[in-house]
Amino acid sequence: MASWPEKVTICEVGPRDGFQMETEFIPTPRKIEIVNALSQTGVKEIQVTSFMHPRAIPQLADAEQVMAGIARVDGVIYSGLVANARGAQRALEAGVDRVDIVVSATDSHSLSNANMTTRVAMDRVGDILEITNDARVPATIGFATSLGCPFEGFPAYEHVEQLVQRSVDDYGLEQVMIADTVGMADPIRVRTLMTKLRGRFPGIMFALHLHDTRRMGLANLVAGLQAGVTKFDAAVAGLGGCPYAPGATGNVATEDVVHMLLQMEITTGIDLDAMIAVGHEVAEIVGHADAAMLRAGPSSRLLGAVVRGQEKAGGA
Repeated sequence: MASWPEKVTICEVGPRDGFQMETEFIPTPRKIEIVNALSQTGVKEIQVTSFMHPRAIPQLADAEQVMAGIARVDGVIYSGLVANARGAQRALEAGVDRVDIVVSATDSHSLSNANMTTRVAMDRVGDILEITNDARVPATIGFATSLGCPFEGFPAYEHVEQLVQRSVDDYGLEQVMIADTVGMADPIRVRTLMTKLRGRFPGIMFALHLHDTRRMGLANLVAGLQAGVTKFDAAVAGLGGCPYAPGATGNVATEDVVHMLLQMEITTGIDLDAMIAVGHEVAEIVGHADAAMLRAGPSSRLLGAVVRGQEKAGGA
């Protein structure tokens, strides 16, 4: 029998990972509107935007304007994603509560995404942390393609462990995110990797960033729970993807994750109906969505609505 946690933390990444793949520019006021709506759902962490070069992620070129326009709610952490020291400086000047650093676990994806090898990217993490430490702003690190790379396949466990070890030993980081960037992982791979990492680094808070590209996102999340992970990224309406990873599509949908955990009696602190309402608003803005809750609604709505089994046509 699996031992399930009583509580799980969801980091909402829709305003960053979800929006970055949209080709038609989303007006800044609408982005602010969505972040503000998410802030009212009970979610405690929102990755608002990224501070990459505007040419790399044109959809998020208004990062500073979005951060300046949101109405902050007490108790909610508003973070920004960065890949270099310049991005970190911009993020701090914009007033983020936390800096989320991203490094690709494989050289091929790192070269495609950041124009540098993984080793060089890790060397530059120190430059970022000098800035965040001086400002006394916390930082986390996330490793893209840790659970599968579209160019190189599946990184060896030893390689991922070495990246985490350097993050802990050299940089003193206490939160590490492991990402299935293109949805290549399966439950056994997720459970095996996270069990090993948590055993090797018992003092580290690990998070999982899962994409639902091949409809294994929720299964992989359950595998993470079985491995003892209690923090997960998710994106409202199931949006998202990486513009520098072929075949990457949306994250696990926040609505679907919250619904599943609710059914499992695992607390998230998020109001499911409120999150579904934001999902519908997001779908209206971008013109699409990929969340079961937006199509079918919670299963609890069926209780009391169906009083008997459906009869076959003609009574046959």
